[in-house]
Amino acid sequence: MLSMATEGKKQPKIVLTKPFSLEVETDSEPSYGYRAPNLIRRLLSLLKNVRPGADLTNLQLPPLFYFPKSQLQCYGESVYSTTSNSNLLNKCNNEQTPLERFTSVVAWSISTTRPTSFGVAPYNPILGETHHVSKGNLNVLLEQVSTNPPVSALHATDDKENIEMIWCQQAVPKFRGTSIEAEVHGKRVLNLRNHGETYEMNCPRLSIRILPVPGVSWAGIVNIRCKETGLVAELSYESSYSFLGLGGNSKLIKGKILDSSSFNVLYDIDGQWDRTVNVKDTKSGKVKVIYDAKEVISGLKAPIVKDAEGVWQTESALIWGELTQAIISNDWEKAKEAKQGVEERQSKTLKERETRGERWTPKNFLVSYSNESGLDCDCSPINTWVPAAPIIAP
Repeated sequence: MLSMATEGKKQPKIVLTKPFSLEVETDSEPSYGYRAPNLIRRLLSLLKNVRPGADLTNLQLPPLFYFPKSQLQCYGESVYSTTSNSNLLNKCNNEQTPLERFTSVVAWSISTTRPTSFGVAPYNPILGETHHVSKGNLNVLLEQVSTNPPVSALHATDDKENIEMIWCQQAVPKFRGTSIEAEVHGKRVLNLRNHGETYEMNCPRLSIRILPVPGVSWAGIVNIRCKETGLVAELSYESSYSFLGLGGNSKLIKGKILDSSSFNVLYDIDGQWDRTVNVKDTKSGKVKVIYDAKEVISGLKAPIVKDAEGVWQTESALIWGELTQAIISNDWEKAKEAKQGVEERQSKTLKERETRGERWTPKNFLVSYSNESGLDCDCSPINTWVPAAPIIAP
């Protein structure tokens, strides 16, 4: 269910839980080892004084509303957590033609869409929090580079395949009366250095329906572009519901791949991100499966601490370890104390920094903003390669 390590008797635990996988919606127990109590009535009570359109970014939730991991871990898991026999990134790199590589990048982008659970949310990362995990030759490093606005940065490299990934994104949840819409600003960049190709993309928004029928789904438009080849893709994450929101399917994907120089549609895309996604050649009519969720994101296991002494003090699994363990154990009093402990230590650190007149800067990224709102930002990694991590994803 989870992986734990300690750094001495008085040090907090390093607690890692299973990533979200397909079993989260089919098994009696979610894949991350914890099932939240029925939260519909509590959620309605929590939001009864929140006006529609309100920004929920800084809304403080009690422990009952959290699932046991940080948002940084969620972002990281969508990159490093796949089944042992699946490696979509390597496939992107090893395809022979630009169109084949682009199609594989589309499939990889879909694989970063993961199941989630209604009524609970990840912890808001604290300033300077990091998450560092390796899977094979892929080393992944995340850092919370800002909390006002909240911006998360990711850098991942595979020196064997000569692949680099850079993300800079900010989740902005807003209350819409009968739902909460969490848009993710920023961009994701994938570099296939052996081919001199750069792919830029965004990600869908998370839609949490409260009424009439509670549920959670991914929605919106994802655009993928390779400027070197001129190939582009447009994916639409859609939902289909019957009367009053009953039944239907909330995991549909439709889209197309086209050549931007001629505007010719090369492939039509259709499927479900939690099952299979197909492409249809518009000339030949041939249909092939490019993504099978069961082969990629089912049966995922928790990362393992390989070197406890090498884990940074800023590591998500260490900062939130006591809270995570308390939530999994349904010990809500201890969870409340653990959450307050993290908040108090963070507040103390900020005050001490202000007293010394110090300005905090990220340790692993350079961050720039293109407007005053902070919604358009760019994160550049300081180092060319991400080092191997003390935490390993199986």
